[in-house]
Amino acid sequence: MPYPVALAQDGPASAPSDAAPIDPDRLADKLDDRMSDSGLSDGLSAYVTDASSGTVVFEKDAGTARIPASTTKIVTAVSALHERGPEERLRTTVVRDGDRIVLVGGGDPTLTESNAPGDYPQMASLEDLADHTAAALEREGVDSVRLGYDGSLYSGPVEGPDWKPSYIWDGNVAKVTALMVDGGRKHKGRKYGDRVDDPPRVAADVFARRLRDAGVRIEGKPAPATAPDGADPIASVDSPPLSALVEKMMLESDNNIAEALVRQVALARGEDASFAGASAAVGQVMSELGVSGVHVEDGSGLTRNNKIKPKALVKLLATASDPENPDLRPAITGLPTAHFTGSLHDRYSDDSGSAAGAGLVRGKTGTLDGVSALSGTVRDKDGRLLLFAFIANDGAAAGSTLDTFAAAVAECGCSR
Repeated sequence: MPYPVALAQDGPASAPSDAAPIDPDRLADKLDDRMSDSGLSDGLSAYVTDASSGTVVFEKDAGTARIPASTTKIVTAVSALHERGPEERLRTTVVRDGDRIVLVGGGDPTLTESNAPGDYPQMASLEDLADHTAAALEREGVDSVRLGYDGSLYSGPVEGPDWKPSYIWDGNVAKVTALMVDGGRKHKGRKYGDRVDDPPRVAADVFARRLRDAGVRIEGKPAPATAPDGADPIASVDSPPLSALVEKMMLESDNNIAEALVRQVALARGEDASFAGASAAVGQVMSELGVSGVHVEDGSGLTRNNKIKPKALVKLLATASDPENPDLRPAITGLPTAHFTGSLHDRYSDDSGSAAGAGLVRGKTGTLDGVSALSGTVRDKDGRLLLFAFIANDGAAAGSTLDTFAAAVAECGCSR
């Protein structure tokens, strides 16, 4: 349900059971004018449906596949939840290899060095893993070990196809590896900023330091290693459930989580945990769900090679919101709320021209050079819930412009 933020206190809290359906002609009158005045040319596509009935109430070039930017994460969320389920957790382990222990990455993109007491959710931490490992070694009478680290779960390039070189060093994403700590950031508290050059090695260095703090002597420096097949873990830590990872990815538009989740889809489908393998696996899921018009080459939407039709995004939102698919629900509950949370927290303000959508629009944003996208849910003035997708591939594309389209739907008393 929309959070009743100040600008939306007079809006409907929920749709009454007898809320009248929208008249498509009346909605078109509202949206056509906004779109004509937007300065966007032929690169704009839109699709709006009634969430309850699935009836199409507005469309503009909705069958044209366009660069979706981070609305790709809707595809990633649904695919991961469909394949792994909301309760799956990603495990980081330590195994024995003779007189050496090996830190094995399980693809957890939220693994942290340590949690603060107020952090929610509490992430898997190397501090806890070191304590568990030290306790296991003490039971064996071992106080000195060599340390190896294994990030071999993933294969192929660590940067996506057509990614800008700046995406790594300006902090949009880390190199995609199965073992990293604090998102590969040099400074944990900064969402954007320098990322480390070798995430697995840095994670191993942090783990070694934590082991020393726990009383274990480390011989030499941590070194790359391959964990023995079938080795039993002596210690492990688990990520939050996939439902929480999906919600965090959607709310914050976290690119690291997105790339980790599509590799989980690849592993579930028996494909390589690589960009190519994930692309193939997601394509298989889309076919299984009956969703056409989706071509993705990464999970985050940073590549311009992705092409998605607005119809496909709305179909995925409809599938995730269907009561028959409860496992997919986090793809909806993770959507940011206009002027309140996540990547929409600073949009739909009183002076933005889109204030009518505050609290009533929930959507996944997407931004690249010359690309802006927004897809999610919105309640109209009469309380009717609608699903929408707006994608602009145009030099003049801007999120603030698309916000006015969603706000137009929210303020429309367009019932028959």
